[in-house]
Amino acid sequence: MINESLRSLFLYILEKRTDETEKIEKISSLSGGSINNALHIKTSSGSWFAKYNSTERYPGMFEKEALGLDLLQKAGEVPVPEVIGYGDADGQGMLVLEYIESAGENQSYWQDFGTALARLHKHTGENFGLNHDNYIGSLEQFNNFHDNWIDFFINLRLEVQIKMARNQGLMDSSTVKRFEKLYHHLSDFFPEEKPSLIHGDLWSGNYMNNSRGEACIIDPAVYYGHRLMDIGMSKLFGGFTPAFYDSYNSEFTMESNWRQAVEIANLYPLMVHVNLFGAGYLGGVMDVLRKV
Repeated sequence: MINESLRSLFLYILEKRTDETEKIEKISSLSGGSINNALHIKTSSGSWFAKYNSTERYPGMFEKEALGLDLLQKAGEVPVPEVIGYGDADGQGMLVLEYIESAGENQSYWQDFGTALARLHKHTGENFGLNHDNYIGSLEQFNNFHDNWIDFFINLRLEVQIKMARNQGLMDSSTVKRFEKLYHHLSDFFPEEKPSLIHGDLWSGNYMNNSRGEACIIDPAVYYGHRLMDIGMSKLFGGFTPAFYDSYNSEFTMESNWRQAVEIANLYPLMVHVNLFGAGYLGGVMDVLRKV
């Protein structure tokens, strides 16, 4: 299933953490998406989740993911898998996490999830951004610090993706002009707030149930940003119930126009999808730009 180099890398990462000699008992393939290969590995000391990919294609990806998970774990608000370690060998990188045994949703699942996310967003930073760059999907995400959300959103979220789309011939100049017109009105949609610690890629594929029937968030693209970025992403592809938003709003009230604001926020993930998967996603971008 995996070659000897990857087996050795897994054991090196695990034994560095457990300080014990480990023996692999069983390896099972899991669905890992389009970027990573994913495994459930049982050893003499327990069960682990491992994923691996090419370090040439995605340099530093797992180190950045581990840093993001550690930030979320230290906040202590929303369950995340514990990071065991990461490393690379022979052109392959690997991240090892605790294996999350999944159970059915508990009775207060969505209320608790909404409250926990709101409390996460109350963890704030001095500036918008992060002290390192990371990834959103397979694209690099740049996080140079800004003291102003609007400038950060324009320069490091929208303009980076627009330039990439233009270079790929996916966007014409008239669409660029629509974006530039929007920039003058962004402050009408995003209320001034302190930078919140956000997951950064909070769609329905990036949470799962843990053994207690709680929501556990995975695969983050962490930075200190406007909290409406997480709310927007949660609505982009659905999967979150009204109870989630009601509970969030009870814990950390949003402005009355938040539903329109999150459409603007979603221009970023929509543009990421344009650059990853093609012009088919440009229709969603244009719908938002026409509305505003």
